[in-house]
Amino acid sequence: MKQQTFIGLGSNLGDSQQILSDAVHKLATLGEVRVSKLYHSAPMGPQDQPHYHNAVAELYTELEPLQLLDQLQAFEQQSGRVRLRHWGERTLDLDLLLYADQEIEHERLVVPHVGLMLRDFVLMPLLDLAPKMVLNGQLLATLPVVKASELEVLADQSWVQEPTV
Repeated sequence: MKQQTFIGLGSNLGDSQQILSDAVHKLATLGEVRVSKLYHSAPMGPQDQPHYHNAVAELYTELEPLQLLDQLQAFEQQSGRVRLRHWGERTLDLDLLLYADQEIEHERLVVPHVGLMLRDFVLMPLLDLAPKMVLNGQLLATLPVVKASELEVLADQSWVQEPTV
């Protein structure tokens, strides 16, 4: 049975928009995909790195959570993932934010994603796809971090480009 999942996408090295577009095409091999707007955000960690491109993809998939995590990590590696330091720059970051209505506590995976409710660069694109989403009894659109967000929208949902060869 297909499960509704939400995947956070981020990049701040290389041609970030193309890298994220390619990642969306890879996600589409796993099931039906919709994407949020594309955002530009300041880095969460060290500030001596480029700003990020961020989006969220809604994916309907038959993969179990750990199988999906394995696929996301494989896509990161295929994209030449570079991760130089904790919360540092990276070519591609794919985070499993939500998997159906499951709460998962596993040594490799925590869902809902840790920090999801504190990060505007995740919440704003998530709300593009699910504007009335409630998590832990909280309407996400009413969270202070959402109301105070100053994220820059780079493109509407048509930002996904043709895959590179």
